[in-house]
Amino acid sequence: VRAHRLCPPRGAGSSLEPEERSMEPPAVPEEQEEEEEEEEEGAAPLSMAPGPVGCQLFGYVGIEAVLDQMKIKTMKTGFEFNIMVVGQSGLGKSTMVNTLFKSKVSRKSSQPGQEERIPKTVQLQSITHIIQEKGVKMKLTVTDTPGFGDQINNDNCWDPIIKYINEQYERYLREEILITRKRKIPDTRVHGCVYFVPPTGHWLRPLDLEFMRRLSKIVNVVPVIAKADTLTLEERAEFKQRIQEDLKTHAISVYPQEDFDQDPEDRALNNRIREKIPFAVVGADQEHQVNGKRVLGRKTKWGIIEVENPAHCEFPLLQDLLIRSHLQDLKDITHNVHYESYRVRRLNESNRPG
Repeated sequence: VRAHRLCPPRGAGSSLEPEERSMEPPAVPEEQEEEEEEEEEGAAPLSMAPGPVGCQLFGYVGIEAVLDQMKIKTMKTGFEFNIMVVGQSGLGKSTMVNTLFKSKVSRKSSQPGQEERIPKTVQLQSITHIIQEKGVKMKLTVTDTPGFGDQINNDNCWDPIIKYINEQYERYLREEILITRKRKIPDTRVHGCVYFVPPTGHWLRPLDLEFMRRLSKIVNVVPVIAKADTLTLEERAEFKQRIQEDLKTHAISVYPQEDFDQDPEDRALNNRIREKIPFAVVGADQEHQVNGKRVLGRKTKWGIIEVENPAHCEFPLLQDLLIRSHLQDLKDITHNVHYESYRVRRLNESNRPG
């Protein structure tokens, strides 16, 4: 009996009988688990712990506030936008610019009471205005080219325009290569050139083709059909198709250029724009009463042509392209493509021996 009492009970770890042991680790109390996890977390920083891409380790940080900071800074400093209008006299260039920005910024309005005379040669005139809208300040410079295409002999009439554009690039380059540069270099470079095509209804003239072929290499060229209300809808569609064929035949790349599309979304948007180019536009700086509303338009005997009505003309498309959707892209391509090619060419010329 004594021996029986000295024997360990069954299931108490006796060496005489095998014990069934589980492969799972021993149970640990929940409090101890939490303490071990806290020790492990304290041993290494949380940022060093591997995790899936895009996981939120720290919770809310407030990165989106950067957009507010950029907006506030831009509203304080403002920004520049320089546009050039090129075309024959009488195509409505000044009226179109006034319609674009809803203010009188053309050269005609700056000199009231003076009779405008067509110069014998191409003379460039630049007018700068400060436009404010909802707290955003923009320094707008409009460069007009009176005398372009108005003479009998128009040989090399684009040379003053090319010279002016290159002079603005040269001015910016000289400021940029200084040892002590300004905090913000004044930007007088031409960001966009709106070329007015006469509404002939036929093919492009040799003057139009040669101008766009030369200028499209150094500036963003946006062709438009001026005074499109003189054409019927059928004539407008046929004329636009002929212009597109001419541009493709002569390998003229107008804005938006297909080579500069950055992603599929931009490509899809720009493809829709390229299908509409050149825009058939109508300009007007007078308001008229239509169905109880004040609208910009041209009054005729058969009705009022509403400028901002997409059913009447494509002026809203031009306004969206130049201001609402592609204004910053115009500036980026000017800086990263056209100005960069000019800068490389000038630096290569200066580094040549002799």
